[in-house]
Amino acid sequence: MSDVLLEVADLNVGYGSAQVLHGVNLTVGGAVSLVGRNGMGKTTLCKAIMGLLPTMGGSIRFKGRELVGSPPHRIAASGIGYVPQGRRLFQSLKVNEHLAMLSRGAKGKRWTPNAVYELFPRLAERKKLGATKLSGGEQQMLAIGRALLLNAELLVMDEPSEGLAPRIVEQLVETCRRLVEEGISVLLVEQNLGVATAVSERQLVMVSGRIEREMTASELIDDTDAQRRYLGVESLEEVEAASS
Repeated sequence: MSDVLLEVADLNVGYGSAQVLHGVNLTVGGAVSLVGRNGMGKTTLCKAIMGLLPTMGGSIRFKGRELVGSPPHRIAASGIGYVPQGRRLFQSLKVNEHLAMLSRGAKGKRWTPNAVYELFPRLAERKKLGATKLSGGEQQMLAIGRALLLNAELLVMDEPSEGLAPRIVEQLVETCRRLVEEGISVLLVEQNLGVATAVSERQLVMVSGRIEREMTASELIDDTDAQRRYLGVESLEEVEAASS
């Protein structure tokens, strides 16, 4: 396994008095997928890592440094890029304006706006367009590019394939693989089992705010009972047969 960047230990998080995460433990180094049904706490975990939700207890350490209690901008500056569910782009800004917002201090670093355009040539073609005029796939490219401009060592990606066409999903998988090959770790939250298992060998299954089980990609692909029990979805074979 790659060197561990992120360590979450005994993490408890909730909204008001309603507890959502119950003693979550996980480590991230390289690529890790977090899968589970809707409402199991996956997005809550992402927000807690980024400092967008207060914790009720436990620890979140990045490169050995405690993040609990740090404001979101400091967590992002420490080297964690967040690609939130739904992209969360600024509708009034153009592509180049989104990237310019985070390009300060990028000179001499791996990720600059030009590097993002090299990774996503389609964005270079459409850099003068506003976010609302981009396709869903282009918006996701922009969301990923924006996160990379923080020169992140870890990307936390929440449902990045949501709403994308199959061809664009394939491109997303290739992008994730390329980033991991370049040494960027990825915590991938996904409902799409094909994406989750294609990007990561390690699969963490979340049930009712806990990491219920860790499996390999091949184990999860082969275990149709686990797919139904933990994820509430048809098996991969059934999904592929229905789409053919």
